Amino acid sequence: MISLTDEMQQAIDVALAEGAPVIVASAGQAGEPDMAFKGSVMVFDREHLAFWERSHGTTLQNLTENPQVCLLYRNPARQLAWKFFGAAELHREGDLRRQVMERTVEAELNRDPEREGVAVLIRVDRVMRGREVIMSR
Repeated sequence: MISLTDEMQQAIDVALAEGAPVIVASAGQAGEPDMAFKGSVMVFDREHLAFWERSHGTTLQNLTENPQVCLLYRNPARQLAWKFFGAAELHREGDLRRQVMERTVEAELNRDPEREGVAVLIRVDRVMRGREVIMSR
């Protein structure tokens, strides 16, 4: 069962401010991997992570072709690290896009003044701490 914790929410929601943005790993249809720092990652609810994809670059292209994604949170100051595996949904319009945008940290929204970003909602299927699976669907 997936039930993202309050500790996860508190840590991830301030990751950018603490200098520990989440790393998102994705791969397109051809399988070529890519990683990118995403300062807007948030715990959306107990089963989902989300972020505001403002760059419209490789991550967005990969997730369009292949929804499988892995997110790495690591903050040595908090002595915390988790890997989240799941499937992404892209929301280019609609209520869910608005909700993610409204919860996105100001520093990331300021980098998207025209608000052209895409909301990415990730259904978390597995969470790991080190080699240990601590949650799974």
